[in-house]
Amino acid sequence: MEPNDSPYSEFLDWEPDTAKSNGLKQEKQLSASQRRYYSFCRRKSFAAFVASKQDSSPEEGDTLWCCCGETFREHSSIHKHVARTHDAEMQQLTRATYECLLSQLEEEPETQYGNKREAEQVDVSAWIPETGHISEDQLQKGPGKVLLYYHYCQVDDPHVICAWQKALCEKLNLTGKVRVATEGINGTVGGTNMATDMYIEAMCLHPLFKMEREDFKTSDGGAECFTDLRVGVYKEIVPMGVDPDVISYKLAGVHLEPKEFHKEVEALLSNEDSCKDTILLDCRNFYESKIGQFTQCLAPDIRKFSYFPDYVDQNLELFRDKKVLMYCTGGIRCERGSAYLCSKDVCKEVYQLKGGIHKYLEQFPDGFYRGKLFVFDERYAISSNSDVISDCRYCACPWDQYKLCTTQFCCQLVLSCPGCREAGHTACCPTCQTKGQAQSENSPVPQHHKEECECTGGRPRIPQDV
Repeated sequence: MEPNDSPYSEFLDWEPDTAKSNGLKQEKQLSASQRRYYSFCRRKSFAAFVASKQDSSPEEGDTLWCCCGETFREHSSIHKHVARTHDAEMQQLTRATYECLLSQLEEEPETQYGNKREAEQVDVSAWIPETGHISEDQLQKGPGKVLLYYHYCQVDDPHVICAWQKALCEKLNLTGKVRVATEGINGTVGGTNMATDMYIEAMCLHPLFKMEREDFKTSDGGAECFTDLRVGVYKEIVPMGVDPDVISYKLAGVHLEPKEFHKEVEALLSNEDSCKDTILLDCRNFYESKIGQFTQCLAPDIRKFSYFPDYVDQNLELFRDKKVLMYCTGGIRCERGSAYLCSKDVCKEVYQLKGGIHKYLEQFPDGFYRGKLFVFDERYAISSNSDVISDCRYCACPWDQYKLCTTQFCCQLVLSCPGCREAGHTACCPTCQTKGQAQSENSPVPQHHKEECECTGGRPRIPQDV
């Protein structure tokens, strides 16, 4: 599996990749900011090394990599080979890149994500609401909700916005995740009704964002839905792995209000001929589509959104001359996903559901979306209907409530019904179950932070759906 490959990395890839041996020792000795730089350099060095192995003269339409006398046809294969065989070289390249970056930072304090030193000097208190008239109980106790939102716009000083968001959330006792970039902001936070209402008001009043209340999707929950608060500055506000300066959200498809999208899906389902020239496309990962999806949709079997561009590239003929109706959880992945699809210039038309499934279910709780809506917090899913479209991993009875695999350090999710869990089937697959039993008996120290098991090992990284 790739670093940080878990259902959560679809929304935010917060932590640096787990380093190995000496690299890990070196990284532990660094400060938090230095670790972030070191992690960035490691990923950059790895990508550059892989790129250097690409065959410059493959057959048209093929991408090949040649290394150590072997030829690799998939990203995942060359990545695994480099990780296993060239670890020492990666450490040397990373160190050299890191030292070069440090020297550049000393000469040029402004980073690619904005001027952090300047951000530390900016007073963000003017954007923090006054809470003196509100009791702490109103901010910490009682009914609450979870907010999901995003807003694309030009952010010249993302570190300033990051500092403001951290101060704002801490004052309101909110937990969750906020991702800031030069292209905008993306967040999901939880807290009491009073706290989240004040957060929405602050976002709407901020001179840069000027958001509207309807830009926020809400669901029952609270601060307990997240383990902590994480606010960071990144290259993209949703990690698709494509430079937003190259494929911008401004290239996105046509936005359809939930009512318009509902009519399009209704027409698609009522007319068999329309199925030949229209694709209802789910651009979420397989964890999400497995427990809930629109009727007769195409749901790519991909592990995370950063695989979506490769999926499009390898299935272009599937989309050629078709009308595409695209949807995701809250709309943000469709912004970049539809832009990428439009950039290929093969579709007849590309539309996307404005506000995502969240907004659709507010208007059509018994519409064409069946099953649960996966969410990226400790609830895992929320529901608007009683349909169960998935089944237990072990006994195949209807079941759609995810739990984390119980094998140490495995971050896969598993659908295991109460009966099977009582019988001890609490891992994501039989292979992982065996590893878990061995760990409990011998208590060895795992060598890798993420497991690769039957759930992912046998699945093609990019499925061929043509």
